[in-house]
Amino acid sequence: MEVQKDAEKGRPHSEAGSVKMTYTEEDQGADSELHRKLNGRHLTMIGIGSSIGMGLWLGSGKGLANGGPATLFLGFCIASSIVWSVTQSIGEMAIMYPLPSAFVQWTNKFVHPAAGFALGWCYWFNYWIAVANELQGVVTVLGYWTTAVPKAALISIFWVLTILTNVWGVRFFGELEVAMSFIKFGWIFVVVVASIVISAGGAPNDEAVGFRYWNETPLINGFVGFLNVFPVCVFALSGSETTGLMAAETSNPRKYVPRAVNAIWYRLAMFYLLGSLMVTITVNPQNPALFGSAHGAATEASPFVVAFMGAKLKPLAHMMNAVIFVSVFSSASINTFAGARTLFGLGQIGMAPKFMTRADSWGRPWYGLIPTMLVGGALSYLNVSHTGAQVFGWLSSLVSLFTLFGWSMICFSHIRMRHAWKVQGRAPAELPWRSFAWPWSSYWGLCWSLVIICVQFYLALWPLGGGPSIKGFFSSYSSVVVGIVIFIGAKIYYRGPWLVDASKIDLDSDRRWYSTEEEHLQGKKGFLRRLWARM
Repeated sequence: MEVQKDAEKGRPHSEAGSVKMTYTEEDQGADSELHRKLNGRHLTMIGIGSSIGMGLWLGSGKGLANGGPATLFLGFCIASSIVWSVTQSIGEMAIMYPLPSAFVQWTNKFVHPAAGFALGWCYWFNYWIAVANELQGVVTVLGYWTTAVPKAALISIFWVLTILTNVWGVRFFGELEVAMSFIKFGWIFVVVVASIVISAGGAPNDEAVGFRYWNETPLINGFVGFLNVFPVCVFALSGSETTGLMAAETSNPRKYVPRAVNAIWYRLAMFYLLGSLMVTITVNPQNPALFGSAHGAATEASPFVVAFMGAKLKPLAHMMNAVIFVSVFSSASINTFAGARTLFGLGQIGMAPKFMTRADSWGRPWYGLIPTMLVGGALSYLNVSHTGAQVFGWLSSLVSLFTLFGWSMICFSHIRMRHAWKVQGRAPAELPWRSFAWPWSSYWGLCWSLVIICVQFYLALWPLGGGPSIKGFFSSYSSVVVGIVIFIGAKIYYRGPWLVDASKIDLDSDRRWYSTEEEHLQGKKGFLRRLWARM
């Protein structure tokens, strides 16, 4: 049978014969000038390594210094559970609606155009702020080896390199990110084994640490210290939602997105839970060399580097710093990619100039890439006149809030999509892929995201080690103010009720169709391939 479209419903139906396509040639609006050259290997590896950058390798030091070992580990446990919930929501929507700006267009479709408009522009701000933060992080990382090179020169060099990774085409970008994700993923095994050896007293310094720091200073700064860990953990995990954006440039989202979504627990367990635990048992939270420490050493370093140096494992400290450099550079490239696609998607739904939807013969969306690269790179020069920890504090707070806004809208869009699906009389079995954790995962992610937004409001008014100030409030909470202003303006423009009518949502526009034959072939894979698909 040939897959055709019903003229009225837009749904595929069949006639006698045999299936010739695994999905229709048209995606009901999901097609664009972007090239679908990413496959399962790209999506899985980028999904594993997308958010592993400055937040984990450097930011965990700030969290350790402010909150203590027990608080840092608990913060990563809570943040990881939120990310896992968000990716479950992404899985269902990205397979059915693989759109360039993903969650922005999902919010526009299932929640309200005003919410989609606010989320889209806030997320674009988020991406170029993240680019700036990662580029200034390069200065901190390389400062471990030398401070002779001017900060502006270092930022300029790696700004250009970040640009090059995004202008050589999506296939090159995908291969480079796979290589860097492999380095990050492989190195964590070295970190875990080495940290256990250090804690047990097997390092050259012959000092058994055990859980000394958990016993001596499990909590620092009390409840306020605990709250201060949340922005650090959220920033470390920001970027995990990038899988949703990349679905639009994969050849078969039905096949590849579940692999990336189901592999998320590897990253959460190996990097964030085990990684943060290793930091807490090997690094003294009061070490003045710790990045973000209040003691203010002349040269600040990653807690992982501090751990290796303290154990007299200097070669591992240098290798660790090199891996951090690769991670920071990788995250800057991914955020540039995501920022460009966000502008592209906004152009598709009429919330940005139409020319934003143009791409060249290589699939490069220049009108989205250029402003993202320019603004993000320019902002990174803040580090020239301020310390890395200061700039990290300002920018990571802004990124954390924009990220929480995005996570909450992803979960809420999923809730609204499922509601519309039910209201319109469709069965869950009709979904191309279903999350086993529905509905609890979506509500868990939504509620925790809103709670942490409120926590950061409290911290903006009463920051750790200081009193309320207008400057302090806006430097750490201005992203929420910007989001509210944009939403109110958009709401006035779009008018209508606060939520779109679930019974009138067009569930077939922008959708990608998959044939029943593809489902059958998926089920006939060999045991090892089916096992890999579940992982």
